[in-house]
Amino acid sequence: MELDELKLAWRSLGEQLERQQDIQWQLLRERKLDRVRGHLRPLLWGQTAQMLLGIGLIVLGVSCWTRNLDVPGLLAAGLLLHAFGIVTAVMAALTIVFAANIDTSAPVLAIQKQMARLLRLFVLNANVCGAPWWIMWLPMVVGFAGLGEVDPAAGTPAWISLSLGIGVVGLLGTWAWAGRSMRRQRRLPPPAEDGGGRCVVDGGDGIRRAQRMLDEIAQFERD
Repeated sequence: MELDELKLAWRSLGEQLERQQDIQWQLLRERKLDRVRGHLRPLLWGQTAQMLLGIGLIVLGVSCWTRNLDVPGLLAAGLLLHAFGIVTAVMAALTIVFAANIDTSAPVLAIQKQMARLLRLFVLNANVCGAPWWIMWLPMVVGFAGLGEVDPAAGTPAWISLSLGIGVVGLLGTWAWAGRSMRRQRRLPPPAEDGGGRCVVDGGDGIRRAQRMLDEIAQFERD
């Protein structure tokens, strides 16, 4: 075999190996991105359940306050449920839209930025719609009670006042614990995958697992 033919054969072999490596990398990348999408599915299911809960709270709140315009306590409980239901449903819908619009065909860096924004929104959602349940379970119970016959002259039962006090203490304690944790985090640079840090009511583990998977892809691409 002449030298030119040997060079041509060697170049052809090198190109074939490069194409094979590219194909293998694309297959590996797609498998990892499938796992990223899989980590987000429980989030979508959970947010769908939250949105349905919000709609249920709206229905319960409206049913309560429209029946009890002359009972201040039930009127207030119904309006509170109505407002909280709207916030709960809207935050869930926003989180679903953010998660559904993540483009896994984009460059890894772009996906990481989208995932960080999703995590920040989810943490906000979890704290706005999760922590208040220290108190919100009480208006919900009162709201169900308001669907029946109620004596407008009846006073507020003692157990409601006691439960409200316990709930306020629990909520303030939760916020205090969260503030302390976040102050500790500010002393050290937060991991890039956290997208803004954790709060007490969080639960974004699926998003963080997806972020770690993206970090692996990015590391592989750099290597």
